[in-house]
Amino acid sequence: MTSMTHDGREITGGVDTHGLTHHAAVIDPVGRHLADREFPATIRGYRDLLDWMRSHGELVAVGVEGTGAYGAELARVLAAAGITVIDVDRPDRKTRRMKGKSDPIDAYAAATAVLSGRATGIPKSRDGVVEAVRVLRIARRSAVKARTQAMNQIRGLLVSAPAMLREQVTGLDRTALIRTLARLRPGQDLSRPLTATRAALRRLARRHQALDAEIAELDTEIGPLVKQAAPALLELFGVGSETAGQLLASAGDNPERMRSEGAFAHLAGVAPIPASSGRTHRHRLNRGGDRAANNALHTIVLVRMRYDERTRAYVERRTKEGLNKKDIMRCLKRFVAREVYRALTS
Repeated sequence: MTSMTHDGREITGGVDTHGLTHHAAVIDPVGRHLADREFPATIRGYRDLLDWMRSHGELVAVGVEGTGAYGAELARVLAAAGITVIDVDRPDRKTRRMKGKSDPIDAYAAATAVLSGRATGIPKSRDGVVEAVRVLRIARRSAVKARTQAMNQIRGLLVSAPAMLREQVTGLDRTALIRTLARLRPGQDLSRPLTATRAALRRLARRHQALDAEIAELDTEIGPLVKQAAPALLELFGVGSETAGQLLASAGDNPERMRSEGAFAHLAGVAPIPASSGRTHRHRLNRGGDRAANNALHTIVLVRMRYDERTRAYVERRTKEGLNKKDIMRCLKRFVAREVYRALTS
């Protein structure tokens, strides 16, 4: 730890976060290093970190690395104390090669990024109903992935299963297939391939049923929370609980941190990117941003292109003007992002 005495001037803090410890640093208004120190990543440690920073002067703002991971609780503690928290990205590899890498260096770099204005992002508050939706959706997404994996394994086993077993389930839809396989009685002699295959298929089918029940239970829990958080969002054409939940999770409990609907479009990866060259003047799809939010907007657009008369008329008109399907969907996703932003911030 290094430290210097202060004269009561404004100071800016920076924190390099880790799983067990956080390294904090403070700088003065002209960027001079005042002090740095390591604190445990505990409730007491967060409070001690804040008191230590304030002991060096009037704390204006704190730049925190990883406000969505190791620094999430620290950001909440600082925000609750009335401190402006700025989300700071890690220095890029070129900067690290030039200046080196250590916890104090990263902490001072976070403070400098805030003071210079390079870092301006307001982190998600993660303290409301939207955070509850986000964590429940993690469990749901995991269950859906496991259910899909179980179904793929069932179909893979049936491909090479004995003909007697394959013919027993040929032509059945998924629901009937799972129900039939779950009722199989494999027998006792697992050394026989037919018996072992029946046992494996029964276990996978029952796992599929259990995951179905878990997903249904999660949907029952998530639905009311989504409606509570953003009823106006669910009123938009083509927006269901699943897409609304993802858009809420991407925006956070404090969507006002996005200064405009253009900022939300960049967040969701639907802001048009110039792709002109010579006599060609065009824009292309943005491949950055939150891809899960982009996928939610994509789903909404697909629903509208199929069922919404206004959208179908728009697609027909733009097709006659010479636009391809990708460009038309880019325009539609940008329009939907504008509607979603208004619903989120209304």
